Amino acid sequence: MWGGSKLSSSGSRILEGLRLGFQRTQADSSRLTTSEVYPKNQLSWIPQIKPWVFSENRIMWFKSYSMTFACLNWMKIFRLPWTRPYSTSQTTVDASEVKTFLALAHKWWDEQGVYAPLHSMNDLRVPFIRDNLLRTVADHQPGKPLSGMKILDVGCGGGLLTEPLGRLGASVVGIDPVDENIKTAQHHKSFDPVLDKRIEYRTCSLEEIVKDTVETFDAVVASEVVEHVIDLETFIQCCFQVLKPEGSLFITTINKTQLSYALGIVFSEQIAGIVPKGTHTWEKFVSPEKLESILESNGLSVQTVVGMLYNPFSGYWHWSENTSLNYAAHALKSSLQEHPAPAEFALKGETEELQAEASTNTGVQEELKK
Repeated sequence: MWGGSKLSSSGSRILEGLRLGFQRTQADSSRLTTSEVYPKNQLSWIPQIKPWVFSENRIMWFKSYSMTFACLNWMKIFRLPWTRPYSTSQTTVDASEVKTFLALAHKWWDEQGVYAPLHSMNDLRVPFIRDNLLRTVADHQPGKPLSGMKILDVGCGGGLLTEPLGRLGASVVGIDPVDENIKTAQHHKSFDPVLDKRIEYRTCSLEEIVKDTVETFDAVVASEVVEHVIDLETFIQCCFQVLKPEGSLFITTINKTQLSYALGIVFSEQIAGIVPKGTHTWEKFVSPEKLESILESNGLSVQTVVGMLYNPFSGYWHWSENTSLNYAAHALKSSLQEHPAPAEFALKGETEELQAEASTNTGVQEELKK
């Protein structure tokens, strides 16, 4: 979201005027409260979409013979979201976004430049990823807590997040569709022989590597990425495919609120110049509720959602109970034992059960006629 750190005097006055609007939005975010920097327990709010609810309510659907054929026709076109075949011809990359970041490719490692807020964001997102991953392992090596883990950093840019994860001992693959970004990242890691061995960079999109990396990674990181893709559903499905069972997906992004438009677009891009104009499109922003809905319907269980706030005056980020601007989310891929049967077999089983039930009921009716 953020791409710089300097504010004009007029920008400061505008920000102060918008502060009241931000305070009013806190009441709307009360359901995502947390007593710590980021919550250890699961969310207190209940996921609203569960694809397997269809099987739970099947009896209600087929009480009436008149509904049977209509429901069977509907079931033919229904497929569980995470069993949909992916296609490398279906891209999530927005060509206009590629042009925007291509122009900034040489500025990734300027800590005082347009990417200064992303450098500062590492103070939150690196511990957020590290601590949640360590909850999934029994022990770890001091100094290299993520040793033995394979992480995919999607939309890695110049490697601002990839390198800290590599320093924690993880084996990291960073991918980005902008070739100049990858060249910048490769050049920077070459100065550290340790990182040179632990980190691999590739110029590609996520969907291009799905086929060769199914269930490969312990974690997938998409930090400040989902607000730039053109097909969020496909993007999440690809994340699910490359994750190992019970693997972690980490996302940081921007909420879709009036405040995020006022601060993220109008103030940051058009008034204060914190972010280059055209960096973000408000229509691509996604609310925590919608993101969770997509994650849950694609086999990923949301564990944590917590707000993030950036202070453009100090240049630092801090955690917040308010998710009306930026927020971070952590989700786990369902284990193999929890997966429902593939859609084709599930539908076949449903059809066979219905046919058997219809035959039984026909026999009962004939007996009653006698």
